[in-house]
Order: sequence, then structure tokens, then C-alpha cells
Amino acid sequence: MTMIPDPSANPSTAAGVRPKVALIAGPTASGKSALALDLAEAVGGTLINADASQYYADLRILSARPTPADEARVPHHLFGTRDGADPASAADWADDAANAIEEVLAEGRVPIVVGGTGLYIRTLLDGIAPVPDIDPAIRDRVRALSPGEATAALRREDPEASVRLNANDAARIWRALEVVRSTGRTLAEWQTTKTGGIGDRVEIVPMILLPPRDLLYARCDARFEAMLNAGAVQEVEALRTRKLDSELPVMRAIGVRDIADFLDMEITRSEMIAAATAATRRYAKRQYTWFNHQPPAEWPRETGTDHDHLVTKLREKLLTH
Repeated sequence: MTMIPDPSANPSTAAGVRPKVALIAGPTASGKSALALDLAEAVGGTLINADASQYYADLRILSARPTPADEARVPHHLFGTRDGADPASAADWADDAANAIEEVLAEGRVPIVVGGTGLYIRTLLDGIAPVPDIDPAIRDRVRALSPGEATAALRREDPEASVRLNANDAARIWRALEVVRSTGRTLAEWQTTKTGGIGDRVEIVPMILLPPRDLLYARCDARFEAMLNAGAVQEVEALRTRKLDSELPVMRAIGVRDIADFLDMEITRSEMIAAATAATRRYAKRQYTWFNHQPPAEWPRETGTDHDHLVTKLREKLLTH
């Protein structure tokens, strides 16, 4: 990458002259997308998506992707650019995001990374374990296992991972199992070293939005109702016509299975709404906890909702040399 300098090869970069990249993060419904859009207009910025669901093309409504009107206001990258049949790893996204940052810097604009997928953000900044390519035959055999079979195998072959991983997270269980079978080392052992992060090559100007929880949960409830009114049911109907594997990330997005159950007349509309809003609240709670504790302590956590004030704070940091 040419626009993001390597500090080991450039003394001025090592001394602290690095390109600035804004990062606006937080749980779903925290207002980060609206803030990022306002900031982009204020500083000549380009938005770069860091939300796993918004990465996929199939779920504009259910993932709360920017509307066409929003996209017309400022340039956007990595929103709806991945086909739902093509599951992306955090490393896939981080590569795309690093390339997008480079492109935005080359245009003389300010990169503004915005999203709520903590693993994506951490991988972009810190890098990822250099796990070798998985033997395709091993991958096929592992992915052919049911989640229950894979969990039982992982319990034997990587007990630590089986305890650490959620039993319902089939994708991560498959990943841990295929790594230990293909490489002879556990994923945790590989993760003791990481490569590829850009955190030491850019100056991150971060802001984490953590509004009061009661406000956040009320927004979650209102958001799903708005999604239904905007055509979320029809969106899931269209997705189901693709006959995709039910374990793909796009098929496991919040709301998809609840709407599918409603379409199959297994639950009522009110039951669908209750299930989806409860799942959204649980997800927001997990994100809230992660962003409150995992990022560096010096990253500002903002509880307020005055976007003009927050834009001013970020603008001053981004435009001051």
C-alpha cells in the first residue's frame, strides 16, 4: 500500500506524521451512521463501512444500510458490496477496508470508518493471525458436519476453543476445527502473533457512541417497526428465493429467521416483532459491553446525542495538524 506509510521505512511517519482516519463505532441504533454522515459533509470525508451485515448486498433494509439519498450526499465504500452467497472473514473485510482507506487518502478526502462489528475494527487496526490456507478437503469435511457434530469434535481436538465459543456460533466452531485439523495447531496458538494491521501506520481519531441504554433499546424497538414498514418482509422473501445455506452470515442476520418463520405461518406478526426486537436488544447489549471495555481506555466514549457538538469535536481533531 502506498498511501498508508510504513513507519519502519519512513522516519517522518515514525515521528508521528501519519494520515488521519476517523473511526465512529458503537452498538446498533446508537446514531453512529447519522453522525458519520454529518461529519463526512463537514470535513470532506468518505464513509467506509465496518458493519458485518451492511457489508452484504442482500439486506439493505434489515441491516439499516444507508439509503440511496444518504449515499448521494457523500461517497460510500463497502456498503452492500459482498454477495450473500460469499461469506467474508474479518480478514477479507480488513483487506478491503485498508484498500478503501488508501483510495480515499489518494483522493485527498478523509476516511471515516463507521460500524459496530468490533472484530472487524480490531482486525483492521491490529492485524490477524497468519493462519495458513486451510486444506480444501479438510474444510469440506468440517463444513459437512452439523453444528452438534462439529462442537463434539472440537471438544476433543481443541477443548479450550469449545469452552470459549458459543455453541450456536457454527461458523466459528467450524473455523476452529478446520484450523486445528489442517495445521496441527489451535487457533489460539496461531493468534499469539498477528500481522497486517494498519494501526501503527495511521492516526486514528476515534469516537465511541454509548447513549443511555433505555434510549438505545427504545431505538432498537422503533427501528424494527420502521424496517417492516420499509419492506423488510419482502426483502426476506427475495432472499429466500436464493436457497442459500442457512448457516451463511446473511441468513443469520437479526430478523431474517423471525420473518421467515412469520412467512411460513409458524408465528404471528406480533410474535415476529417481539422475537426480532428482543434479539436486537441482546445484540446491542453485547456490543455496548464490548465497546465500553475492549477498545483503548483513551478512546472517548460519548453518551450524548448532540451531533453538532460531536461533529465539532471530531472536526477539530481531524483538521488540526
